[in-house]
Amino acid sequence: MRTSTAIVMLALGLAGCSEATPPERTYTVDELVADQALLADQIAKCRNDPGALATKSNCVNAEAADGKSRLERMRKALEG
Repeated sequence: MRTSTAIVMLALGLAGCSEATPPERTYTVDELVADQALLADQIAKCRNDPGALATKSNCVNAEAADGKSRLERMRKALEG
């Protein structure tokens, strides 16, 4: 009885110590283009640590969305 109580206490203690972070949501290019504040936030995070984040889905999508947004703004400016 004493051994099983110690095992249960140890398991609860270890479970309380684990800080599993939920997976980060991946945003699509269209979502990022539609929400410029979110896009700016993602670009800032990615450019702050490109060595670790440059190949992550959100960074790749943010760079693509940034390019797409720039092209849309240039096209609108040229249309006048």
